[in-house]
Amino acid sequence: MLDIYIGYDPHEAVAYHVLCHSILERATCPVRFTPLRLGNLGRRMWRERHKLQSTDFSFSRFLVPSLSGFSGWSLFMDCDFMARADLAELLALADDRYAVMVCQHEYVPKTERKFLDQVQTPYGRKNWSSLMLFNNARCRALSEDYVNTATGLELHQFKWLADDGLIGRLPLDWNWLVGEYDFRADARMVHFTLGGPYFPEYLDCDYAGEWLAARERMLFAGKGG
Repeated sequence: MLDIYIGYDPHEAVAYHVLCHSILERATCPVRFTPLRLGNLGRRMWRERHKLQSTDFSFSRFLVPSLSGFSGWSLFMDCDFMARADLAELLALADDRYAVMVCQHEYVPKTERKFLDQVQTPYGRKNWSSLMLFNNARCRALSEDYVNTATGLELHQFKWLADDGLIGRLPLDWNWLVGEYDFRADARMVHFTLGGPYFPEYLDCDYAGEWLAARERMLFAGKGG
């Protein structure tokens, strides 16, 4: 069983549902989805929204180990992903030597603005936390109190770990940044980090046709052909 926690924001609701469908179409292991919707988190998430926070789940993602009872492995990802491969292959990369495993991007954003005209804030280790494979037992520093009081950089730059050697490296093609990286035909997971084809201004971005086709398959109801 792979427990998958996905950031949920009402401004991108369709992205969440298409992502789930794209995972279900390809996964060869049982998967269980939990949307990180603020209204469902109750008293677990009480910090006020920061002016630089671009989505509702900017900080709630770090509650995943606590929500998982600090046991087993759990996967977090932003809602603006699309699966193009079997997530059982990602789970197979889990390595108990690490507390968390991420795609370790090294890039400078190409734009100053992203979807819904939000500011593109540059910082070290940007987008590392957009997909995280948590070894929950080794992430006990992420208590509810800590997640609600730590600074954004402390959380997103993994300052809650004793040392950087606890951060494992995942291949970049599990978090391929659309619009920041060139088109890659064999990317396993694509990430519409600047904005996806569910916004009119991004209808011509890389992988848009695949995403639109996945949306149509998600909406299908009727007898099979």
